[in-house]
Amino acid sequence: MSSEESVLTVSASPHIKSGETVQKIMWNVNLALAPAAIFGMIWFGLPAVINIVVSIAAAVLTEYVIEKIRKVRVTVRDGSAFITGLLLAMCLPPTLPFYMTAFGAVIAVGVAKMTFGGLGYNIFNPAHIGRAALMVSWPALMTSWASRLPSPDAVTSATVLNVAKHEGYDAVISLFGSHTALYKALLLGTRNGSIGETSAILLLLGGVYLIARGYIKWQVPAVMIGTVGLLTWAFGGLMPSGSGGQLTGGMIFGGGGLFTGDPLFGMLSGGLIIGAFFMATDMVTIPITLKGQIIFAAGCGVITTLIRFVGGYPEGVCYSILLMNCLTPLIDRVTKPRIYGTGRKSYV
Repeated sequence: MSSEESVLTVSASPHIKSGETVQKIMWNVNLALAPAAIFGMIWFGLPAVINIVVSIAAAVLTEYVIEKIRKVRVTVRDGSAFITGLLLAMCLPPTLPFYMTAFGAVIAVGVAKMTFGGLGYNIFNPAHIGRAALMVSWPALMTSWASRLPSPDAVTSATVLNVAKHEGYDAVISLFGSHTALYKALLLGTRNGSIGETSAILLLLGGVYLIARGYIKWQVPAVMIGTVGLLTWAFGGLMPSGSGGQLTGGMIFGGGGLFTGDPLFGMLSGGLIIGAFFMATDMVTIPITLKGQIIFAAGCGVITTLIRFVGGYPEGVCYSILLMNCLTPLIDRVTKPRIYGTGRKSYV
């Protein structure tokens, strides 16, 4: 073969490559989270800043130390540990003691990620494992929320979901004065809640950015959020008899039962937006096919609504995603495309 002739090179897949790398994707996700995180630090003040810094530092340091002990390549530059720490902090109350935040970050990276082999091998969302560990360890502090903090002294009060769960939807409206004021607070983030979950509009902008970059599929957050909205509208106005509720517009609100048939309230409150866009879409723990991802998202929405309505906690996003993570292998098996030319029975 002469030097002018072309040479056929046979190599392993993929044969078509793009400029995207794990590191680039991870730092773009961090960028998408940044507006909501910055707003949380501004709105809740110094305690929120401390908890975000501590969570990120603990997550990155944990990964670094474990990789050094294992004598493998240190991968903290890829930004995945940074994301885990940031996401965990954004899902925590701003007044949580910083050493508890550090504990959650160590669990998230050291247990939920590194014990499975590191990035790409974990079966559960690490940030939510860290949050779940904190919830079972310090449930009282994990459900103690703060109003805006102009000073380091916290002013504790309930979240809108807590009020709706225990006092009824009318009590929520009375706090804000009108439905318009409530929706404005939910969209802008001027309300109580976890550090990075309050501003729905900033989280939505970050999610749209990830969709535009092709990192996540729009169907996943749309189905999860839509499922919660639909079920809230269909069943949220129901109340157990004798609960002391008030008849309003054909639905019973108030008392201590289920909260409201208002779908916007269900979709914008709690950690649903951040969970649907940034955690349910986790590339490692979500099913592979689009059909599987839609099933996964719908399951997250159903479980979230069940926990909110009949569970002990007013919020259920964390546990819904972790429970559906358990089903990811089964969903992958059921939704795996058939080999062309084979029957369904012979393939399964």
